[in-house]
Amino acid sequence: METVSGTTATSTRDAGGGVLVDPEWLEAHLHDPQLRVLEVDVSPAAYEEWHIDGAVLWNIYQDLKDADYRLVDTDALERLLGRSGITPDSTIVFYGYAPALGFWLMTLYGHADVHILNCSRPTWRAEGHSWTRTTSTPGATVYELGDRDDRIRATHTTVLEAIGAVGVALLDVRSTAEFDGERFWPSGGMEPNGRAGHVPSAIHRPLDGLYDERGAFCSADDLRRAFSPADLDPARGLIMYCTIGGRAATAWFILTYLLVRDGVRVYDGSWAEWGRLPQTPVEAATRPEPS
Repeated sequence: METVSGTTATSTRDAGGGVLVDPEWLEAHLHDPQLRVLEVDVSPAAYEEWHIDGAVLWNIYQDLKDADYRLVDTDALERLLGRSGITPDSTIVFYGYAPALGFWLMTLYGHADVHILNCSRPTWRAEGHSWTRTTSTPGATVYELGDRDDRIRATHTTVLEAIGAVGVALLDVRSTAEFDGERFWPSGGMEPNGRAGHVPSAIHRPLDGLYDERGAFCSADDLRRAFSPADLDPARGLIMYCTIGGRAATAWFILTYLLVRDGVRVYDGSWAEWGRLPQTPVEAATRPEPS
């Protein structure tokens, strides 16, 4: 098939070349046998209302996370890939609520031909591209995953060791209310078995101004403004976290592929894991007592 770059559809790191696909390209290739389109979300509601023709849903809570909000094991992921019709030769395009989390996960296991749709979900439909309410059921496949590339992943132990460490920074990309401990979940709720706040020594870096009016990523110059000069210095390692990994993976994707910076890892357990572990240190904002 004709590919993203015109020659080979691989995820090259050249300031976005190859990893982002525009809606016109995807529309033209929706029925290519090697293409698999995956919508990543936290519930089936949006997918059931409508989705890109042929897309398969990956529900973050049901498909990608275990009961403790950790990444599912290799066997579970292989089963997910199999029922999604994915093989090692598949061209994968992610879209939806957290496409970068899917991109990061497949990159973690070395799948090279993986991409993100460079427009928002509403833009796809508003611009007249193909959509459906019919659930896609591709033929089952077998996918034996190789080793993980742990250079792009951090566990809660890695984060614990990074607190106050020289040469590595923890970036919390959640909202101010989450960072300050006013809420546990992005929706505003607290967690009965968890503590709200942030990891000690973490730098608060809420991500704004990432997308244009179509939901496409902004230019590299604009994206750089979402980070500090120190964030862009490859001499300092970065560990990104949020609540379930979606926003952290977005920051990782931007830094690694659109700004071409090495040394960035995603703590995929993020606050949903950290805030529920009884032994992890947690800080929250201190506010003056009312007079």
